[in-house]
Amino acid sequence: MGEVAESPKINHTFLRDYVTEADVISTVEFNQTGDLLATGDKGGRVVIFQRESESKGELEETGENVDSGEYNVYSTFQSHEPDFDYLKSLEIEEKINKIRWLPQQNAAHFLLSTNDKTIKLWKVSERDKRPEGYNLKDEEGRLKDISTITSLQVPVLKPTDLMVEVRPRRVFANGHTYHVNSISVNSDGETYLSADDLRINMWHLGITDRSFNIVDIKPTNMEDLTEVITAAEFHPHHCHLFVYSSSKGTLRLCDMRASALCDKHTKLFEEPEDPGNRSFFSEIISSVSDVKFSHNGRYLLTRDYLTAKVWDLNMEKGPVETYQVHEYLRSKLCSLYENDCIFDKFECVWNSSDSVIMTGAYNSFFRMFDRETGRGVTLEAWRESSKPRAVLRTRRVYTGGKRRRGDVGVDSLDFTKKILHMAWHPSENIIAIAATNNLYIFQDRVNPDTQTQ
Repeated sequence: MGEVAESPKINHTFLRDYVTEADVISTVEFNQTGDLLATGDKGGRVVIFQRESESKGELEETGENVDSGEYNVYSTFQSHEPDFDYLKSLEIEEKINKIRWLPQQNAAHFLLSTNDKTIKLWKVSERDKRPEGYNLKDEEGRLKDISTITSLQVPVLKPTDLMVEVRPRRVFANGHTYHVNSISVNSDGETYLSADDLRINMWHLGITDRSFNIVDIKPTNMEDLTEVITAAEFHPHHCHLFVYSSSKGTLRLCDMRASALCDKHTKLFEEPEDPGNRSFFSEIISSVSDVKFSHNGRYLLTRDYLTAKVWDLNMEKGPVETYQVHEYLRSKLCSLYENDCIFDKFECVWNSSDSVIMTGAYNSFFRMFDRETGRGVTLEAWRESSKPRAVLRTRRVYTGGKRRRGDVGVDSLDFTKKILHMAWHPSENIIAIAATNNLYIFQDRVNPDTQTQ
């Protein structure tokens, strides 16, 4: 008998680190209650997670502080498919750029999802009963012979296994010539805006064949183009106000009561540039990648490449708070430009009380800043911290001076592991972090005083 051949060894590390482009998460969003969490990926899929409800009686009886319910997969569906623009000979990716939940009006949930061109409204509903006892149909759904029907019966609803149905209710197409980068639901619950590089449109949720253009910055001659729209959002309480950011680092607050076409802004928020820091990369790193209203509607949070800034709506001359996210990368801008990382678009979010802000960085790091103290903490989203009851560990990037144990050197940062997308629970200290194809959900609080970098 010949020798038994050795079974091939599987490189589990390679399999774990291998990521297909379609699986990379491209957006994360909690609904208004925080019970549902939706993610979109570059493959056009939307995955909805539901928070498992826990018995309050158990907490009252034991008096112990038990963990909050976990998030488990609730539904998965294909939102967008790859398409082709035959007029321009351009491929349209299926990647989900943004997801926004609509305020819940009944038992069903509604959400908007968009790729580069098409916005879709989806209805998510549950069914745990099915009707039985039809007069004109048999159990298999076939029509009965009327001559065989001798009596009438009342159909009844009988329990069945829970089914989650996701159906497209509206498709909003042909509204944008350029790539859609933002969608935002208005506080009136009836309209929403969508923004691309040069235009912002307002849609009614019940009308799909037309939209109203409210901002158009496209010049007559495209050679005169100096900036593009990077993000836009409605005010959380005033349905007539919205803000949009630009690649020049400016914010424009617009009031739809003043003019139907809001090419002329109501307020312009801009920070004067320091001539001493002017460089080839100044305009690139000043481009605003995300803008968010605070929950109370008083402040704006923006993120550019190196900093996060808080602006007061009543003060246009400059930000009231500036937080250095990764200032240590300023000396690396040349290499970051060569590998295109300088064009990464980081998102930023508020906590429920607007007292803490959060944004992403490289090497699977993300940062939180306490607005009262101004101090920040660097945290790491990695597999070990995703274990139950594991504590998030703080990290520090070594930039000089005395090096501590566990510090990470700037040259050791992995720029392929970037935290671009995140969301904060609307009322609790629960955060969702997207790291390539992994979704991390952390709960309970983090004290930003533990680190001062």
